[in-house]
This record gives sequence, C-alpha cells and structure tokens, in this order.
Amino acid sequence: MDVHVEDRGAFSWVLVGLEGEEQFVSESGAMFRASTNIDIEVTTRGGKGGGGLMGAIGGGIGRSLAGESIFLSTYRSADGRPGEVGLAPTHQGEIRKIDLDGSARWLCTGGSYLASSRSLELDTSFQGIGGMLSGESLSFMGVTGEGPLVVTAFGKLSVIEVDGNFTVDTGHVVAFEETLSYSIGKASGSFIQSFLAGEGLVLKFSGRGRVYVQSHNPDEFGQSLGGMLPPRREG
Repeated sequence: MDVHVEDRGAFSWVLVGLEGEEQFVSESGAMFRASTNIDIEVTTRGGKGGGGLMGAIGGGIGRSLAGESIFLSTYRSADGRPGEVGLAPTHQGEIRKIDLDGSARWLCTGGSYLASSRSLELDTSFQGIGGMLSGESLSFMGVTGEGPLVVTAFGKLSVIEVDGNFTVDTGHVVAFEETLSYSIGKASGSFIQSFLAGEGLVLKFSGRGRVYVQSHNPDEFGQSLGGMLPPRREG
C-alpha cells in the first residue's frame, strides 16, 4: 500500500495505491478520482471487522456524535492488480499522513479524520459535559492499530511535541496521542475574561506525546461567513 500526500498547502490531497487484498477507508464523499479497477463499497461498519447490524448502527451513531459522517467508503482492487484512488477533504487546508505503530491510540476531533488503512480500528471517545460546553463535537474518533492514518486541517497544519504542559483552543485541535492527559478549561482566569478577550474554552494537555493543530478554526470561519450571506429564501 502506497499512501502519498500530494500538493502540500491549501489544496492538499492524498493518492492511495492499492493492489492484491489491500483495503483503504475514507469518509464517504472524499473520493474524487479512481482507476477503473477500484471497487468502492459504502458501509456504516465500525472498527476493522464487521460487527453485524448492531455494530453498524453503533458505529454510525458514534461517528455522528464525533462530528463525522455515519458512512465510510472502503476501496480495494477488484482484480488484484495495482490501482489508485485520490481523496480530498471538504475544507481548504493541509492534510497529513500519520503512520501508527500500534504503541498508542490516537484521538481525532470532529471533522479531522479523512481516511485510514482498513487495518486500523475506529471507535468513539465521549468528552462528557466538557464537550457540550466547548461547543465542539461530543466525542473524539479513536484510532488504534498499525497502519497509515490521514487527517485534515483547516489552514496550516503543524505538529507539536509536548513534554510537560500545553494549551490549545478547542477549535484548533486536529488529533493527538492518548499518551497525553487532557482537560477542558477556560482560556483566561474567568469565563468573563475569556469572553471579553474573544477566547473560548481550551484543551489543556499534560504528559508526553504529539498534538496536531490547525491554524484556522472552521466553526469561527463559518460563523463569520454566515453573517455576510443573504437570508435564505424559502420556495
């Protein structure tokens, strides 16, 4: 399996080469090109195995809570010969391939998961009441196992090697290793100060591990853009 990020920058995309029994999974709708021998199956299965109807329903609900589509597209070579598929996110921004070695579980925030090897298992991790207060998705998407994981950002994507403590605005976190402990808190000393400073809630990390962050907040961008659009006309 060959997974290569193309055109680094605002219009990044990923090209995945498959052959034999290799399979790759993405958010439904991410595919924009594919060779003629690539078979595409749309499912709601959670994890790397089947799980039956209840597993499909549970996995779909979990991904919906995590801010992801309840559908996944699985790609494989229909004839065992080499083929390729091109995948791209909805937002303009960088994407990054993370090679998981099985030593740590990764957590992706809502909308940041783009694709992964079929060998990786996907699940959800509930944030609790803090997630509701943050205005972000209620859950993270957890990714475990060995293989490539592709995440997407809005704007510039950078990786921070945390060794100690580190704070990130909730809307700018893309993904992080679960070797890090985290809590949701205020950006300033009080909620009033945070509000006056135009800051919201933050994720406070501690420990050792990697955090991927995005330079722009898609929710804030959507809110600022929405205010400039004319009212929707019914009918």
